Amino acid sequence: MTEYPNPDWKDYELIDSGDGEKLERFGAYVLARPEPKALWDKTLSEAEWARLSHTRFTPGAGFGKAGKEDSGSWDRLKKMDDQWYIRYPGCSDGGPRFDLRLGLTSFKHVGVFPEQAPNWEYIYRNTRALVRPGAEAPKVLNLFAYTGGASLAAKAAGADVTHLESVRQVVTWARGNMEASGLDGIRWVVEDAMKFAAREARRGKRYQGIILDPPAYGHGPDGEKWKLDECLFEMLRTVGAILEPEDSFLVLNLYSNGYSALLGETLVREALGLGSGPVAGLESGELALRDRSGKILPLSIVVRLKR
Repeated sequence: MTEYPNPDWKDYELIDSGDGEKLERFGAYVLARPEPKALWDKTLSEAEWARLSHTRFTPGAGFGKAGKEDSGSWDRLKKMDDQWYIRYPGCSDGGPRFDLRLGLTSFKHVGVFPEQAPNWEYIYRNTRALVRPGAEAPKVLNLFAYTGGASLAAKAAGADVTHLESVRQVVTWARGNMEASGLDGIRWVVEDAMKFAAREARRGKRYQGIILDPPAYGHGPDGEKWKLDECLFEMLRTVGAILEPEDSFLVLNLYSNGYSALLGETLVREALGLGSGPVAGLESGELALRDRSGKILPLSIVVRLKR
């Protein structure tokens, strides 16, 4: 499967891509950023890119080195705010609605990964399906949760959400997104994801929804080291111990180059003991963006399990 953001989302657009870059509109502002997966030629001319762009990211000296591949600076080409908001409106037939604050960081990111919109819709639908009148709200755990788009989708659907991120400033950013969206009650945790999941397993805690979007490299708040190739399988086995065996869902998103949807699905199958045969509710594929000329830019792989 390949999924794209719903075209009803008017606050985001991939305008063009190619030559190792992408040109995107977030609300009122157009940004040019590096994109290693854009291996083809640009459709628009360099003059058009310059005319449209409000700012362009310039990689720093550490670009291309493990853990530093996104460091650099922004070159302002037009007047723009340092921070601004965009709205995710959900699909035309319903879905999560929330606001996200964006800003220019020194790591190329702006506070949202737009290709994740199909995951937000999946999380919202499956959380809504778990809400029962008079029963406790379904518990959803978002690990490596960043600025909280997935957390907001689950909360908007009626979940009791735990949002875990190792960087306190990013948690503050996510809390601001919750407040701007008119939501409340998310539990914020600043901790190493592996330590937290293992402790929950020892305590016998269970969740009806678990979301993982781990980086290739990372550090916990106390210097704990995360390397995707070495830690992911153990993390998935731990997650399997705290995911409810019935009436539950799992979302695994992976950006690491060299990973495939098939590899991700095999990891989930082996970690959760699902076997090699057909599994109802198990799906894998890619999340992608399509630019104005129709070029498809695949950006992440996703594995989902509903049971």
